[in-house]
Amino acid sequence: MIIDCHGHYTTAPKALENWRNAQIANLSTPELGPKVADLKISDDELIETIESNQLRLMKERGSNLTIFSPRASFMAHHIGDFNTSATWAAICNELCFRVSQLFPDHFIPAAMLPQSPGVDPATCIPELVKCVEQYGNVGINLNPDPSGGHWTSPPLSDRHWYPIYEKMVEYDIPAMIHVSTSCNACFHTTGAHYLNADTTAFMQCLTSDLFKQFPTLKFLIPHGGGAVPYHWGRFRGLAQELKKPLLEEHLLNNIYFDTCVYHQPGIDLLNTVIPVKNVLFASEMIGAVRGIDPQTGHYYDDTKRYIEASKILSNEDRFQIYEGNARRVFPRLDAALKAKGQ
Repeated sequence: MIIDCHGHYTTAPKALENWRNAQIANLSTPELGPKVADLKISDDELIETIESNQLRLMKERGSNLTIFSPRASFMAHHIGDFNTSATWAAICNELCFRVSQLFPDHFIPAAMLPQSPGVDPATCIPELVKCVEQYGNVGINLNPDPSGGHWTSPPLSDRHWYPIYEKMVEYDIPAMIHVSTSCNACFHTTGAHYLNADTTAFMQCLTSDLFKQFPTLKFLIPHGGGAVPYHWGRFRGLAQELKKPLLEEHLLNNIYFDTCVYHQPGIDLLNTVIPVKNVLFASEMIGAVRGIDPQTGHYYDDTKRYIEASKILSNEDRFQIYEGNARRVFPRLDAALKAKGQ
């Protein structure tokens, strides 16, 4: 089985974006804005958007199951207040749950949280609980920068985030550390802000003793970890200067990386530097990079091709990247598959 740990509902029906635009247009007069009941998306519409997009490409490229969450750039936690985010998160999470019910063999949901700048993360707990207990979500997406590129929140090591960590530990679910849209003109959303955040999150963990406080906490850092694999020597050296343990002991029992790296040398670097046990297959399909690479004639985000072409990985390594590691990092996913006899 090939499990894609990083999928977003980027092809949701246009009605969702229209509803969101109406919500944003009425931030100062929410009583005039759209009601949740105003958004009407049929199962047939969901089926059409999935069958002609994500599911079609999954079948063409040979993956079986996607951990599916709301579109990352649409989270936009910097817009409005907590009530704005709470309503929007609930709508988006329900759509991903509905997709998982319509295609139970191919999609399983992960939740976005209703974060809002300056608001206690504990306010996200009810949505998290609902998504795990009612929707069967196997993970969450945690935005370390709800301000949208201005980084006004404390680092991930701060007690500010502990209410979410405590719930993650209780439910034994990992968090993908994933920012959303940048509203800072200095940082392009997908080309800079995402990769900056991946690197920043890793460094925040490196300089702290977070995983001594939460030894079973698990973070998945997407997009191959940003700059982390490329600068592994720098991070090892910085940890040494800070009198931290070796990174294998300090971080690699808790931090994992995905394969959303869109060229062969990048995947090869990732798998040369980072232990196989810390790498999970992902493609972020129909995401940030959707075009065809003129050097190869294949889609940039067809990451399975890079894993298959690797001269570094053994067949056992490939199994761990495709399936074994995901089952270990996402225990609720493993339980759901075993309940189906898989």
